[in-house]
Amino acid sequence: MRSYSKPNEIFLLESHRFPGIFVARGLEDCLVTLNKTPGKSIYGEKLILSFFNNKRLEFRVWNPFRSKLSAAILLGFNSLYFSRGSKILYIGASTGTTISHCSDIIGRKGIIYAVEFSYKCILQLLFTCTNRENIIPIFGDARYPHKYQIIVPIVDSIITDISQPDQTRILGLNALYYLKKKGSFLISIKTRNIDSLSTEEAVFVGEKEKLCKLGLFPTEQISLEPYDRSHALIGGYFNL
Repeated sequence: MRSYSKPNEIFLLESHRFPGIFVARGLEDCLVTLNKTPGKSIYGEKLILSFFNNKRLEFRVWNPFRSKLSAAILLGFNSLYFSRGSKILYIGASTGTTISHCSDIIGRKGIIYAVEFSYKCILQLLFTCTNRENIIPIFGDARYPHKYQIIVPIVDSIITDISQPDQTRILGLNALYYLKKKGSFLISIKTRNIDSLSTEEAVFVGEKEKLCKLGLFPTEQISLEPYDRSHALIGGYFNL
């Protein structure tokens, strides 16, 4: 299903400080990415037709209520941790909402290895990957990274978005197998999945300590309120 902006809606497109992301200014400002597959909506997001650099292009609205990365960017995250041409290992690909926008950003020279364990989600992810040659879906369990070693090479960045109490350990295992030295990582932390009795701040501190012991050094953390309750996104670098 696709939903285009109304003919009388006027948007002014501006480049965001992160290359590959744009700001559509109208009645309501929103983040957008240049649609790699024009005419196709991935998760029901609005499509915007607008002129940019004297070209009529199609953009996809990046919904912060559906994507933690979009929420973090809107809330002022300092770095994106990947860029055009990056090789990314994405753990917890789900149906491909965030991955589809990452696909727009990294372009044809980049590639995303998208690991998902749910059979239902992987079927939708396969649909998302249609005509997106820079996404390789992998039906697998990220707790056993050696099982997809034949597919995934050394990557520039790992993004982890899984609701598991040992998600930090899972990120660390995959980093040992696939993340280049000084490569970057992003991990979404939901405190209730890790420890429902401790305070949120105590959980975040504990997870960052675990990351450091695994050679993953956080450089920033941002709360995802009001888009996601009890969530934070942590970014950093490996084995500095």
